[in-house]
Amino acid sequence: MSLDMREYRRTIGLFATGVTVIVAEAEGSVHGMTANAVSSLSLDPLLLLVCVDKRAKMLSYLEKCKYFTVNILSEDQEAVSAYFAGRAGANDPEPGFVSWRGGLKLEGTIATLGCEPYERLEGGDHMIVLGKVEAIEQAPPPRRPLLYFEGGYKRIAID
Repeated sequence: MSLDMREYRRTIGLFATGVTVIVAEAEGSVHGMTANAVSSLSLDPLLLLVCVDKRAKMLSYLEKCKYFTVNILSEDQEAVSAYFAGRAGANDPEPGFVSWRGGLKLEGTIATLGCEPYERLEGGDHMIVLGKVEAIEQAPPPRRPLLYFEGGYKRIAID
């Protein structure tokens, strides 16, 4: 039985995800990439995973960096997500970074995890990059995440 790739994408798009920006610095250059294929993996050791297309520029940064950050975007950071997805508007300002013990983090996020590259695994047309979490920072409440569902950004109502 052959499954249709577009139908798969539409179906998996029914799984709401948070929106993150992965940031890595290597050889004096910084690169960021919007990602929603991010997941917690292990508590001992603390590991998370990020799935990166094998053609993505980010992959070479993740191969060379000492640290990378996973920046969890707030609901008012759609423009930041678009910027790092290569869809910035002509008048959109560049997002700001802050130096931090876990690498470079984006300003205004609801949380950031600083990771050391841990392992890479093959995953079809993607690489699964495991990061060992070495630093965590959360913004104070209220925290309102940016979500992605059915091919678009969504917001949730928080009591």
